[in-house]
Amino acid sequence: MFISPAYAQAAGASPGADLMTFLPMIAIFVVFYFLLIRPQQKRAKETKAMLQALQKGDEVVTAGGIVGRIAKLTDQYANVEIAPNVEISVQRGAISQLLPKGTIKAL
Repeated sequence: MFISPAYAQAAGASPGADLMTFLPMIAIFVVFYFLLIRPQQKRAKETKAMLQALQKGDEVVTAGGIVGRIAKLTDQYANVEIAPNVEISVQRGAISQLLPKGTIKAL
């Protein structure tokens, strides 16, 4: 036989090659954390604090866009007065925004 068999040899990987392989994935995770995850956690914390601080007489906007004044509060629900002698019952989580006092009169 004139040609001897050729066998593949394993290439010796340098120690830094493993880190360089994962570096783009680590960078993408860091970018996602600072641009998506962290702001969402901050917004959720602010919303939770706002819902816990609700009081009778506060002017609010519901998730459906209804503007009214809180007439009664329980642990899970809030009665919102949307017109004189007209109240609706909504879950506390459905309240999306707390308005400054006097906003309803300005509408």
